[in-house]
Amino acid sequence: MKKVFMVAAGLLAAWSAWGQSSPWSLSQCIDYALDHNLTVRQNEISAAQREVELSTAEARRLPSLSGNASQNFSFGRGLTADNTYANTNTTSTGFSLGSDVPLFQGFQIKNSIAMSKLNLAAATVDLEKARDDIRVAVAQAYVQILYDKELLAVARCQVEIDSLQVVRLEEMARRGRASGAEVAAQQATLAQSRSTAVQAEGTLSMALLDLTQLLELPSPEGFDVVVPLDEVLEPGLLLSPEAIYAEAVEIKPIVEAEQIRLDYAQANIDLAKGAFLPSLSLSGGIGSNYYTSSGIGSAKFSDQMKNNFSQYLGLSLSVPVFTRFSNRNNLRAAQLSYKSQQLQLENVKKSLYKEIQQAYYNAVNAQEKYRSSLSAAASASEAFDLMQARYELGQANSTEFNESKARYLEAESNLARARYEQLYSSRLLDFYRGLPLSF
Repeated sequence: MKKVFMVAAGLLAAWSAWGQSSPWSLSQCIDYALDHNLTVRQNEISAAQREVELSTAEARRLPSLSGNASQNFSFGRGLTADNTYANTNTTSTGFSLGSDVPLFQGFQIKNSIAMSKLNLAAATVDLEKARDDIRVAVAQAYVQILYDKELLAVARCQVEIDSLQVVRLEEMARRGRASGAEVAAQQATLAQSRSTAVQAEGTLSMALLDLTQLLELPSPEGFDVVVPLDEVLEPGLLLSPEAIYAEAVEIKPIVEAEQIRLDYAQANIDLAKGAFLPSLSLSGGIGSNYYTSSGIGSAKFSDQMKNNFSQYLGLSLSVPVFTRFSNRNNLRAAQLSYKSQQLQLENVKKSLYKEIQQAYYNAVNAQEKYRSSLSAAASASEAFDLMQARYELGQANSTEFNESKARYLEAESNLARARYEQLYSSRLLDFYRGLPLSF
């Protein structure tokens, strides 16, 4: 019986290798997804945008510089070049260069830069969270493929068994040792087994499609995955939820992102407080003008530009006296946002602990289920081998044989599910601790 199952598994492996000579490992799938998944790429763009915003905030410390040029035409009474008024047409050309330097803005610039840095840090951590999400999604899809491969192997094993029994009964019928009804019943069972195998192939194809879509591959044609070695599938030791959480809360991006947002809320309070302080700025510039008046002689352009050259330097102080309570209300809103973010951080930590608890008990149950499934599969295989021997000796009927076969194949299916459930659940706990997802 075990030889038949190995033959079916070999056929499945050959079928997988037909489409592609190099199946993808889990690490290859994750690396490819991180480079090509659209959600991850969108988060990368968001992080780049935050870098631009930080650069803009830092540049507010620099002085501004602007140049201006003007050309005016005046008709009728107007100002002449010698600073008198006359009824004449005049033209004036002006050039100026000015600069403004913020000396003190109530720490607004400093706090804006701090907030921009926190925004960039949060975007960077959000990017890592998006990468974590895609790692988990790829691992789930990968494990589903492995499970569906096992089911297909079981289904093909069933087809192989039923095919052998049809051949056997047909031979017995020719010798008069089996009835046509028994042959027809076994042929119907074979047809059902083939239908189950076709369904298993379709399920596997959909699982492959799901993974290739996560990877943003154009088509699942020729795509296949590496089946891990048997020793990789064996259950390992599990740490307690508390120990796992103690590591996870220090490294998981979702917690770090909320902590950064709490720091951002504090910086926003400092920014709101700065609005109560005066601001001081320094300005300066140079300029010159050229005038012409119709009917009146004008000095040369170069002479006027030299003679009209002027400079200025000034200080500007602004003191907020009454701002219709906007500054006060902005500060209150910032303080409330800080309190809300404190609760959000606490909620995220509690949610993470609950996730780890659930993952831990899922892993414990999966390991127990795997051990019991191993025992059940071994017993079902032994029982089926005995039933097959009895059936071939004529000591059991086809109903008993098919029932025993069904129990054996169901045990194999349950074992496959338990094997990959415990594999994924245990690796997920390691992932919470910061270890890479790999099989």
